[in-house]
Amino acid sequence: MKKISFGYYLSTVLLSISLTSQACLAASSSASSSSDSCPCTALGTCGTIPATSNTGFVTPDPIISSPQVWSFVSEPNLHPMKVAINRFDPGTSPGLIFLAPYAFSSNATYGQPGSLIIDSSGNPIWFRPLSSPNLMNTDFRVQTYKCKRVLTFWQGTLATPPAYTNAPGGSSEPGSCYYILDKSYRVIANVTAQRDYTSDIHEFLITPRNTALILSTKSVPMDLTPFGGPQNGFVQDFAIQEIDIKTKKLIFFWSALDHLPLSDSFEPASDAVQTSNIWDAYHLNSIGLTDDPHDIIVSSRNFWTIIKINKPTGNIIWELGGKHSSFAIEAGGEFSWQHDARFLPDNLISMFDDNSNGSSTPGPFSHGLILKLNFDTMSASVHRTYFHDPNLTIASQGNVQSLKNGNKFIGWGQSAYFSEFRNEGNTTSDPSVNLLYDAQMPGSNFTYRAYKNHWVGKPFYRPSIAVKSDNGLVIVYASWNGSTETAFWEIFAGSKPKKLKKVRTVEKSGFETAIDVNNNGPYFQVRALDSKRKIIGVSKVIKLN
Repeated sequence: MKKISFGYYLSTVLLSISLTSQACLAASSSASSSSDSCPCTALGTCGTIPATSNTGFVTPDPIISSPQVWSFVSEPNLHPMKVAINRFDPGTSPGLIFLAPYAFSSNATYGQPGSLIIDSSGNPIWFRPLSSPNLMNTDFRVQTYKCKRVLTFWQGTLATPPAYTNAPGGSSEPGSCYYILDKSYRVIANVTAQRDYTSDIHEFLITPRNTALILSTKSVPMDLTPFGGPQNGFVQDFAIQEIDIKTKKLIFFWSALDHLPLSDSFEPASDAVQTSNIWDAYHLNSIGLTDDPHDIIVSSRNFWTIIKINKPTGNIIWELGGKHSSFAIEAGGEFSWQHDARFLPDNLISMFDDNSNGSSTPGPFSHGLILKLNFDTMSASVHRTYFHDPNLTIASQGNVQSLKNGNKFIGWGQSAYFSEFRNEGNTTSDPSVNLLYDAQMPGSNFTYRAYKNHWVGKPFYRPSIAVKSDNGLVIVYASWNGSTETAFWEIFAGSKPKKLKKVRTVEKSGFETAIDVNNNGPYFQVRALDSKRKIIGVSKVIKLN
């Protein structure tokens, strides 16, 4: 395992604080960008300081020197994880894959934690590393804001033992927030929970009204002895907040503690003694829109229920699952400890059914689940199921994304896998059926959710270049972190920095392209060309030493 130097942390701290992201990274990591300006503003500075461990446990440094981790000559400070492709059959949906790799505090991540876009072959497209193993991104995906496609994610510290026992496992530590980046990877907005609540990792949903629906948490003092917990205890309240992204005005607030009886929780109150006497009774973990703009659906993991809420009144319209289900759930449709509930056309509800309370011990298998709601009979029946091959029991997290072609893209939560299935799905007895794609992250890495989206990235910062000479052979290394349109590289060389001539044109190959040049320069530059061979980016001129 390669230890990470203070210099590395210094450069990545500066990167996270500025969060003009790759411009600052390039400024600290390659000679080609050494004189680039790095505009740093207050925007994008939240969630950049990791929470202090309350136990004194030191989270292991990321593993950055490994066959399972990428390293690049032109971007020496980028070390994203590598993924293994286990299955890749015809019929997958087009698009890029969006992951936010991290590990719990007891484990070292393979590669740096952060936000990562890859193609279906596992090649990195864009990577934004974080400055500490105690910082994470979650819910990294493409959304629409003001009619434009943007990148969004949560950033902060996730409370997991042994480093953090001051809050229930999987909670967000104070100081976290949400980010919105445009197609050039500039931070254009931050959103933070209000009313002294903490911005929660589980959901950041931009609505057609350009508002953000978020989950937030707050510990409320309470005598928990009536529920079997400590007298001097707390309940972790979960609140839904809707915030106008531009004005930061809070326009909707709904507290679980005000609407859901604690007696309906399946999480033992006695477990609160393990996490500073805080009882995670609710654990809301998703918010979804419905066919009515006034209503939302919310998943409560620890109530085993999905709730439809009318926002104007705050009233609960119905509950699916749990101790007071409005629907009779037919055999095979029961679920527990679920994540990522989404309302689909034709009264369908999709979710990731973990079937496990924090344990990966083989038991009931986790799976993607779609239920059909019948409002005449107030019943719910199984519409589709999606099981991994081989079957898995997932301790926490996970999601089911419905793609435009009908396929389902599934992140397998607290495991190494993400997969794509045909819409028809499968069963636990034939998990290989309709499985089109399966990939695996290294070590103890996982991602809270995994998504597949169309994305066009046009970085505002320059391409990166590095040059090396080995026994008289000069090799130019070219990359442009986040560019989705680069198809070719032009290489220029010359004896003076302002008198360069084109010496080669090659097709782009992966994240970083290594190009042999029959020229000693000593000055070099690369230009990025799109598929029509139009220049879309120009690197700095560097000198071969």
